[in-house]
Amino acid sequence: MSIRLPQSRGALIGAALTFVVVVLIAWRLLSSSLAADPPRGPPPVPVSVTTVEQRDVPQLAAGIGTVQSLHNVVLRPQVSGIVTEVLFVEGQQVKRGQLLARIDDRTILANLNQAEAEKARNQAQLKAAQLDKSRYDNLLAEEAISRQTVEQQVALVEQLEAAIRANEATIAAQQVQLTFTKITSPVNGRVGLRRVDPGNLVQVGDAEGLVTVTQVDPISVIFTLPQELLTRVQGLTNGESEAHVGAYDRDGGVLLAEGKLTTIDNQVDASTGTIRLRAEFANHEGKLWPGQFVTVRLQTGVSGNALVVPARTVRQGLQGPFVFRVREQKAEVVQVQVGYSNDEIAVIEGGLAKGDSIVTDGHSRLTPDAKVKLVEVPATLFSAEVQPKRPNGSAGR
Repeated sequence: MSIRLPQSRGALIGAALTFVVVVLIAWRLLSSSLAADPPRGPPPVPVSVTTVEQRDVPQLAAGIGTVQSLHNVVLRPQVSGIVTEVLFVEGQQVKRGQLLARIDDRTILANLNQAEAEKARNQAQLKAAQLDKSRYDNLLAEEAISRQTVEQQVALVEQLEAAIRANEATIAAQQVQLTFTKITSPVNGRVGLRRVDPGNLVQVGDAEGLVTVTQVDPISVIFTLPQELLTRVQGLTNGESEAHVGAYDRDGGVLLAEGKLTTIDNQVDASTGTIRLRAEFANHEGKLWPGQFVTVRLQTGVSGNALVVPARTVRQGLQGPFVFRVREQKAEVVQVQVGYSNDEIAVIEGGLAKGDSIVTDGHSRLTPDAKVKLVEVPATLFSAEVQPKRPNGSAGR
């Protein structure tokens, strides 16, 4: 006799057996996967690195300056008259003493000739009066003439001598006036736009004048620096050495001229907290123009054999500045002492050694002792750095 299970109950038992088999298979697969692939840590952080360099570094102070001529002269007439000649071309380079224009001098020449004629007449009268005086002296010795007559003749001689001196002064004054009719350049420079034409009447004290002559070689730049740098720049004009100054375009990328610091103003501008300085430049090529705005970089010293890193490698933390140094594919935090620094480089005075590899890019994902992966950087990190210029006989800091 056989017992038959209900069809629904057999289906349930079959489903249960199937579920058990699936669970066993999944457990085997999971166990084998865990045995083959053990847990791994975080992936390496991609970073760019550079090495610490050792070299001389110029200490630079930058400011904005205005180009100014050392001599800017407005030529104004010193006598009134008609302009007869203009002997220059606008924008022409002229030499000191070069004749630029003439003013009608006929009236002055006439006055000069008249003064010379009066002097000649007085000289003739003086000669005759001196001869009469000599005769009167002889007669007075013989008591043939009164002393009063002799004294009157002496007075006449002195009067004529004074008249001659007055004539000579008049002649000298007319000669000076005659030189004023020739307009010459007082400096070497470039003439500006002409303000009068031949045939125009000019008067003494005309506000506009005839033309402007501006010295452009050498030329100067007036610039400002923060008052905190006063101590560093005060010793640069003592005559022992020349402080190097570079003049660049407004963006600071193109070098226009190189010169030297000549003057520091005698007071600090209280409204801005800055000091004014003047630097002088040779300007043979005319790259500096009066009124032009330029960026000025003043070398205040040289850090000799300094350890140099790009400025972006130095980070600021709670304990001060630090860098990430890479050793054995790991990044370690190194506290550093920073000396001179600018927008491009930083001089490290402690914490690093020449040749150390430090991180330049990729700081945001770094943690102490994190594994790193080096990324190649084709650009040169120090290609734009200005090379130092040492004064003769000076030593690096």
